Amino acid sequence: MAGGAVEARDPGLQPERTRLAWRRTTLSATVAAVLAARQAVHDDVTAAGLVGAALSLLVWLVFLGVAHRRMRALVAARPGALRPRGAAVAAACAVALAAFAVAVVV
Repeated sequence: MAGGAVEARDPGLQPERTRLAWRRTTLSATVAAVLAARQAVHDDVTAAGLVGAALSLLVWLVFLGVAHRRMRALVAARPGALRPRGAAVAAACAVALAAFAVAVVV
């Protein structure tokens, strides 16, 4: 980078790997939400189980929105960094999904 010129980068590799990582994470969240819903209605249906499954599905939808938004942002030639708010929401969704899964099992 001589004279302050921005060096061209390969637009396909890193964003594609990041997109694939978001898809894998979304798939994992989907499996967790489906298993929570399945566990909630498996034997005896309890109010706590239904609330846990409903909250799991709600958190899954929020995470799906965050992931979709990020994957769309990665289409640009020079995608911007993930915003702190998006990262915080994604992390909160992961923690909430784990907490609701415990609520469904217990």
